[in-house]
Amino acid sequence: MNDWPDGRSDRQGGAGRGGYGRGSGSARPEDARVMRHVQRPVPQQQPPPPAYDDGYNTGQVYGQPGGRGRGPGFDDGGDYGPPTGRPVRPPNWGKRIKRTVLAVVVVVVVASIGTYFWADSKLHRDVDLSKVIDRPEAGDGTNYLIVGTDSREGMTAEDKKKLHTGSAAGKRTDTMMILHVGSGGDTLVSLPRDSNVEIPSYKGAESGKTYPATGRQTKLNATYAEDGPTLLVRTVESNTGLHIDHYAEIGFGGFASIVDAVGGVEMNLKEGFKDKWSGADFQKGKQTLDGQQALAFVRTRHAFAQSDLQRTKNQQQFLGALAHKVSSPSTVLNPFTLYPTMGAGLDSLTVDKDMSLWDLGKMFMAMKSTNSGDGKSMNMPTSGSVGGNLLWDKAKVKQLVDQFNNDEKVTVSSD
Repeated sequence: MNDWPDGRSDRQGGAGRGGYGRGSGSARPEDARVMRHVQRPVPQQQPPPPAYDDGYNTGQVYGQPGGRGRGPGFDDGGDYGPPTGRPVRPPNWGKRIKRTVLAVVVVVVVASIGTYFWADSKLHRDVDLSKVIDRPEAGDGTNYLIVGTDSREGMTAEDKKKLHTGSAAGKRTDTMMILHVGSGGDTLVSLPRDSNVEIPSYKGAESGKTYPATGRQTKLNATYAEDGPTLLVRTVESNTGLHIDHYAEIGFGGFASIVDAVGGVEMNLKEGFKDKWSGADFQKGKQTLDGQQALAFVRTRHAFAQSDLQRTKNQQQFLGALAHKVSSPSTVLNPFTLYPTMGAGLDSLTVDKDMSLWDLGKMFMAMKSTNSGDGKSMNMPTSGSVGGNLLWDKAKVKQLVDQFNNDEKVTVSSD
């Protein structure tokens, strides 16, 4: 069907158009023809492309490294948006361990500082060695005078009956020891309470009055009863020539409390013995002594032929065993045992004004070493008796003191 009036097809152009024009043979101008109007659809506004890259623009395809790993049949609920949280990282164990160690160190340091001030506040620094007159010069090492008294201070009537202490007023020395701590080795020397000594000139602890020497001789333990710790120190220094650096004293009740706090102390007795005065009743062999039994053990003297000398040996043996028990891991690493033990000891301990916790710790560890083979325990060398009192061997005592002052290994024997 041809729309043109002359029946020509649209491929037949007018004259001069070579069949390619769109002319018309009609007399009516072409611009006057009614042309068919084609309405183009208005394109709809498209939504902006998504802000994420699904991998196509970067050449990544599903299932390839760097892509989002969607393969055929994968269904993630239609959420193709970017991840909203931080990427999950593996734990940094090195950093965690460092933080844990640091926290533990802080706790230990804080606990140690707190324990130090707590323990320091419990020390009774009641003995003033500056009141001791005419003192010998100090040598090398450190010398402690350790004293056990029969003080019943703070004990109830029931306690006194249980511990067989009696009810005598005041206090006397039951135990006296010199402990030398130095590079030449630690040495513990027991001073028998019945040692014969001469009372030197001294300054009264309470009165401040100076009492001249009169040549009076008495038992060593009587000096404490006469004027307390300062006269005892003055007498020991005068009769030995040894300078005493520190003083430590403990009473009956405190001693028994320490033993009970550590759960008792095991002893291996070569022989059994009984003593109605101290309450001792022991069998031969291994056994664990509680506070009451321990006090009876170190006080017993009537059960032995050489009463005072054997008692000092028993005291040395027990104190060494007690030191080992107190310093054992079962005590030190258990706060439920350590703090009661420290509390019992510090509450009942009297020391000189210059004694520090460090000095106290050195004294304790040295007592342990004197009974472990690293140190030496002995009695003060004696050479007979007078009026029932033991006489010290002056030559051996001088040699012992010289070895202490020069911090040499002790070669003196008490035999």
